[in-house]
Amino acid sequence: MIQPYDQTVEQQMEFVYEQLSEKDRRLYAAVEAHKLPRGGQSYIAKMLGCTRKTIRRGIEELKNPKLLPEKGRIRHKRGGRKRVVGTQPELDGQFLEVLQDYTAGDPMNAEIRWTNLTPPQIVDHLQQEGVEASVYIVKQLLEAHDYVKRKAQKQLSTGECADRDAQFRSISRFKAAYKALGYPSISIDTKKKEYLGNLYRDGHLYTTEVIEVLDHDYSYLAEGVVIPYTIYDLIHNKAYVYLGISKDTAEFVCDCLHHWWTQYGILLYPDAPSILALADSGGSNSYRHYIFKQELHDLVNELGIEIRMAHYPPYCSKWNPVEHRVFPHMTRAMQGVIFANHELVKDLIEMTSTRTGLQVVAHIVSKVYETGKKVADDFKDTMCIVFDESLWTMELPCCSRLPMIWATHCFIDPNVYFTVYEQSTTLDAYWSQFLVRSEMFPISG
Repeated sequence: MIQPYDQTVEQQMEFVYEQLSEKDRRLYAAVEAHKLPRGGQSYIAKMLGCTRKTIRRGIEELKNPKLLPEKGRIRHKRGGRKRVVGTQPELDGQFLEVLQDYTAGDPMNAEIRWTNLTPPQIVDHLQQEGVEASVYIVKQLLEAHDYVKRKAQKQLSTGECADRDAQFRSISRFKAAYKALGYPSISIDTKKKEYLGNLYRDGHLYTTEVIEVLDHDYSYLAEGVVIPYTIYDLIHNKAYVYLGISKDTAEFVCDCLHHWWTQYGILLYPDAPSILALADSGGSNSYRHYIFKQELHDLVNELGIEIRMAHYPPYCSKWNPVEHRVFPHMTRAMQGVIFANHELVKDLIEMTSTRTGLQVVAHIVSKVYETGKKVADDFKDTMCIVFDESLWTMELPCCSRLPMIWATHCFIDPNVYFTVYEQSTTLDAYWSQFLVRSEMFPISG
């Protein structure tokens, strides 16, 4: 056999050959063999560790470049070794036999099935049956039989409301009307309560060191509480978050509404005679609680503007705009951060933004609220409430100046609204009530 190169050159050629792709190795070997006389192919094949068939194929590709794969590819389309799943039909049956005893399904839908085995566990069961298969092959088999890794989605309603559709249509009509008139439309709700202290919080952060927290996150280990009550302005795409430090009560809700209107709303909507407020049917602003009606009644008397409350039907809270337009983005802005104090939470919440222009303003409410507050004995008898029996027709009082009539509409049940009317006394009385409430409701930020 010929020996045209010394050992050093051969080592260099082998090093270059190992750095190349499959296609480039063929062509390189063909070029080197073409330089040598008879016996060159055998010499190059032995030195580089390939076969003479590979070199001959490379020579043919050099003579006819059309035989090469298209530019940017190493092999022709559908080239390479065939998939085991398609070439071994018996493997499919063996795979289904393994899953047979580990498959469950939905009794209401025959198309939904799932298995509690992981791909490595399926490999182990196949090996017990004498079948060799890798995790990669098992994943191909799962995909071929429509087994895709998914997590459960909260899509099914917990219950049904008889007039659900009618209420949604009514809310849609009110939103369109208020938007056309330029009146304020807000969505209100309390986000999940958070705890202060060195407690675990879900999420990831870029950190230089591992953040160590307590191994349990019981509430009694917390150093404080944060109750983010949120008022979302649908017209201006702006959220106002009030961070309570005590309890989520009806008084807290109405204090937040009072502060929002006197500090922001009246400036954005100076001529608006009415506010549309969308809320869930439960919680501190529930349509069932008379304490909320009483607090709202007092709020209307102080502000001198009509408030139309439209509660979403039971089991429909996720349709409340603030739930999906604000809360997910607030969660993202705060994820993974350990809450040391209320000021940190406020700063994180105000960092919330979206590509559609969402802005968030946060305030810390330092007032401590009392729970278990009772409704006045004579409130149910003396409250001025007019029920509207239809969701489709509702007469709105028009207030062209500082109102002599203040009204609030609240969803009393899935079919009924109520309206509260209070007669104004004097302008001085209105402002004196406003100043007293402002002193009782300390807000920072």
